[in-house]
Amino acid sequence: MVDDLRLGIGLGYWQARPADDTAAVQTAESLGYDSVWVGEAYGSDALTPLTWYAARTSRIGLGTSICQIDARTPANAAMAAMTLDALSGGRLRLGLGVSGPQIVEGWYGRPFPKPLARTREYVEILRAAWAREAPLRHDGEFYPLPHPGGAGLGKPLRLITEPLRPDIPVYLGAQGPKNVELALEVADGWLPAFVHIESFDAMYGDLVARARPGFDIVATVNTFVDDDLRAAFRRAKQPLAWYVGGMGAKGANFHLDAVTRAGFGDVAHEVQDLFLAGRRDEAVDAIPDELVDGTSLIGPPGRIRERLQLWRDSPVGTVVLMELRDETAMKALAAEVGL
Repeated sequence: MVDDLRLGIGLGYWQARPADDTAAVQTAESLGYDSVWVGEAYGSDALTPLTWYAARTSRIGLGTSICQIDARTPANAAMAAMTLDALSGGRLRLGLGVSGPQIVEGWYGRPFPKPLARTREYVEILRAAWAREAPLRHDGEFYPLPHPGGAGLGKPLRLITEPLRPDIPVYLGAQGPKNVELALEVADGWLPAFVHIESFDAMYGDLVARARPGFDIVATVNTFVDDDLRAAFRRAKQPLAWYVGGMGAKGANFHLDAVTRAGFGDVAHEVQDLFLAGRRDEAVDAIPDELVDGTSLIGPPGRIRERLQLWRDSPVGTVVLMELRDETAMKALAAEVGL
């Protein structure tokens, strides 16, 4: 249990059209929301929109959920994070993740195996680059520095600019037990997705009990503020069907695995089968209310306030309200929960 649950807003990534959510971010800052989080898949990137919002705000925290590690070399990620953190006055929280084999191999043209070892090396290089204690060397399997081949002229280099903060917070997006263990070991925080709050203790309690003081758990939660509860449930089932059914290959879908660990394995596989067969409406209908209610915040502001108590009673420090862009809904929810 945390003393004071923080609320952020999550903007995801652009869909078919570019989107400027400056008004929503400025409203969130004025109302006292803790942070804004932006992700990436294979469309808009995470860092550029955050830089845009940083220039138009002054206090709200800026988080990536997530930056894909294969999108950038670790040295490039260290440079980009250092730059945005400095320009924003030290507001960045750098969330990282491996994504999945479809994107890593299909979009970035990189091999997916050994994601845990790759992530560990990546974080090591980030921290060494920001610390600037010596010219950067790394003897790892995946990111050797200097490169051992090529022209043979590579030399260890030190980051030119002294970071505003040499300890920029690093968060890892993780769902499986081994990934969560790695986050607890090497990161400052953990970004779980599709957490079923009523199953949180059974799924992660033993792991989280070993977390060091100050370790920050930031859960992204699909949020649908709507007085029509039935309609809100239907809307909330749609992204679940997409991620469980279609975001990943059959046998390699980490979202499906997380839902399975929450106790909904039969449902998850039924949803995936329907989705991959092109029966997407049926996939949405197959998701039970109990699953969507445990992984989302749904309904009128008063109901959401009541459901938030489950999160207040958990080790989660921040709940990121995904896709909460409507200013009227943001204001109503802020008033209800007392931001």
